[in-house]
Amino acid sequence: MAQAIVYRQLTASAKSRLQLARKLSERNIPEHVAEAVLDKFEEARLINDADFADMWVRSRSQSRKLAKGALRRELAEKGVDQETAAAALEQISDHDEEAAARSLVERKLRPGADLADQAERDKATRRLASMLARKGYQPSQAFRIVTEVLDAHPAPDHDEPLNRYP
Repeated sequence: MAQAIVYRQLTASAKSRLQLARKLSERNIPEHVAEAVLDKFEEARLINDADFADMWVRSRSQSRKLAKGALRRELAEKGVDQETAAAALEQISDHDEEAAARSLVERKLRPGADLADQAERDKATRRLASMLARKGYQPSQAFRIVTEVLDAHPAPDHDEPLNRYP
């Protein structure tokens, strides 16, 4: 029964050893049975925390644009040890992380925002820096990137009338 549970879990998606151990525990599989089954799966290389961590980092950094700090926390929650997590996080360069943050800010910048108005600019800065912080970026890095993107953003031309009817 324990093997069937592990096979089912791995069919759905890759999992760390700790995630599978927790699932077996939820199903009331005795700990000694769970450990024996997990050991066999590890020997067969069907469970490999290093491969799982590499895949997790690649996937989450590309799809969610998460910073290394957030990815490190997620891997820890999934039972991946610090050394394995650090090795997986090496695939993300500081340049890649910063480029991801810039693209997020540019994508989330509201079109037509009047950044010449200081109150509006401050509001946009707080909103965008908070979004980056939730994704694991350091506050100083988040504010720097947001400021740089806002500084590079062209101001809307108020002299040009809005053409609502093409």
